[in-house]
Amino acid sequence: MDIRVGDILEMKKEHPCGSNRMAVLRIGADFKLRCEKCGHEFMTTRSKCEKKIKNVIRKDSDNA
Repeated sequence: MDIRVGDILEMKKEHPCGSNRMAVLRIGADFKLRCEKCGHEFMTTRSKCEKKIKNVIRKDSDNA
């Protein structure tokens, strides 16, 4: 799966605050994500995160 820093991930499950959109801050073996609603930052493994992704929203596609 092609995920880049700055992408917005729409997840299958909601964060406890009610949002399902996460911003990608760091990629590698782990992802560092930030909740778009409450701003909570957390790390999760790539494999777990990729299973939970419903949609990837690219910032670049908005400009085109």
